Amino acid sequence: MAVENDTQLLNVVVLLGAAVVAVPLFKRLGLGSVLGYLAAGLAIGPFGLALFTDPKAILHTAELGVVMYLFVIGLEMRPTHLWELRGEIFGLGSAQIGLCGLMLTGVGLLYGFPLGVSFISAMGFVLTSTAIVMQLLSERGDVNLPRGQKIVAVLLFEDMLIVPLLAIVAFMSPAGAEPVPMSDRLQSVGIGLGSLALLVMAGIWLLNPMFRVLAQARAREVMTAAALLVVLGAALLMQLGGLSMAMGAFLAGVLLSESSFRHQLEADIEPFRGILLGLFFLAVGMSLDLAVVWRNWPLIVSGVFAMMAVKALCIYTVARLMKSSHAESLDRAVLMAQGGEFAFVLFAAAAMAGVIDLQVNANMTAIVVLSMALTPLFVILLRRFAPKAAQSMEGVEEARDLKGNVLLIGFGRFGQVVSQPLLARGFDVTIIETNAEDIRNAADFGFKVHYGDGTRMDVLHAAGAATACAILVCVDNRAAANRIVELARPAFPQASLLVRAFDREHAFELAKADVDFHIREVFESAVAFGAAALRELEVPAEEAAEIMADVRRRDTERFALELAGGIFAGRALIYGNTRPHALAPAKPPVPEPVREPDGNTPAGP
Repeated sequence: MAVENDTQLLNVVVLLGAAVVAVPLFKRLGLGSVLGYLAAGLAIGPFGLALFTDPKAILHTAELGVVMYLFVIGLEMRPTHLWELRGEIFGLGSAQIGLCGLMLTGVGLLYGFPLGVSFISAMGFVLTSTAIVMQLLSERGDVNLPRGQKIVAVLLFEDMLIVPLLAIVAFMSPAGAEPVPMSDRLQSVGIGLGSLALLVMAGIWLLNPMFRVLAQARAREVMTAAALLVVLGAALLMQLGGLSMAMGAFLAGVLLSESSFRHQLEADIEPFRGILLGLFFLAVGMSLDLAVVWRNWPLIVSGVFAMMAVKALCIYTVARLMKSSHAESLDRAVLMAQGGEFAFVLFAAAAMAGVIDLQVNANMTAIVVLSMALTPLFVILLRRFAPKAAQSMEGVEEARDLKGNVLLIGFGRFGQVVSQPLLARGFDVTIIETNAEDIRNAADFGFKVHYGDGTRMDVLHAAGAATACAILVCVDNRAAANRIVELARPAFPQASLLVRAFDREHAFELAKADVDFHIREVFESAVAFGAAALRELEVPAEEAAEIMADVRRRDTERFALELAGGIFAGRALIYGNTRPHALAPAKPPVPEPVREPDGNTPAGP
């Protein structure tokens, strides 16, 4: 027993060690975490160092990571939002699945396989890897964007598709197999619908009251256990009903999406989801049978690229027909061009039913695993070499022959606040911005913003800089701000030049450029925050005001001394040489500034 426990503990240590070593290394190389997990799994699996001999056992457990991921996605999908996506789920999803299935079946026929084998192989490859796609979408923050929501909708449709596909496999069983009575088939359908109805009823009438009772108990570990119980219980219920575990978890998440416990549930599930999803990728890497690939490498290598290319082309075609842009369609095609984890279930069921033989099962499994491993690489190549999509200029006017008292350049968060007192006082403010989406959003709130790049002299003239009384540079790009100052200071001497400074070092550059006014973008908010902290600590108002005035004075003195002496980066500032305010409580000397890895002191606010 002790030996067995030691072996299990060793397995856990090896899995964690492989992930801890490989994932940071691959992310440092710019290859992403998914590829790191897959490579680590291949290295420690039966076809690498052979530290594990049964990857299917790990894969079966690790599928819970996908289940938990879909539960978290469900928490973000309120029923009303899910209803809004019905067109994408059933329209876009069915169109993409139908075209991809038809064309990939044709690929199988071209390779000389029978129709049944070609169809099963095609439909297995059609089922995209939810785990890989969702991980890649999450890493770049696209899950909740419109383009990400369309991909999620298709993935949901594919998750629902596994059930009818398994039924089709049963119908395709050879004539020699024992036929399934119609009564048994109807019973299976009834069990599935009953499981679905039971889950919905539990979500509506049971889950929220249960979590309210547990919350009153104030036992955090019990809440975590309850969250896991909901996810695993929903998955088990769907599995017993012959449906997808992932779909059950997703529905449980949707039913809890409007609950006041939604954020707590997400926080409780997140650590388990991350670990199990990483374990899933490790198990997929272990599943790549290099012996099969070596024996049949012409078929497998050509099959991977043929099926990925055809699937990507079909996805791109459907996306364009559904009015998606070229860039969005291309991104979706590359992201979803692989097979997925449900293919393993479909191929195994088809092999057991005698629809495909074990050799086809092994070859197609290798093709799917290789396609999953190649997808992160193709996504990286697309990001690096695809031309940047031109932003839409629909509804956007360019700056041309404009005149006003004030020219404001940059209408981000900073510029929006700056504009308000000027507009309230009645000044004629001309605003230019380079982000077309921000311009359209500003129009929704009644702001007239023109498109224009302030780093170009012709645009400054077109925006009325020659007649403006003041030019306000509010861009959030340090280099762009410096370029505008370089152009505007000598060309428009009649205008006061006020500039947003990125940090203390940037403020030095602007002061040397002789701008009329500059302010570090977080300085005033930080001073106000400090004053509020004093008030909350019950420092008298007059004393707090005097302390903050002294903070401002000392900052101004330091800035003037540093500017005159040319000291900033890499040298200690003179915080310790100033006398503390007489009313301030005694405190230890301020330590030397923490040095960044490059040896410089961090830029102040």
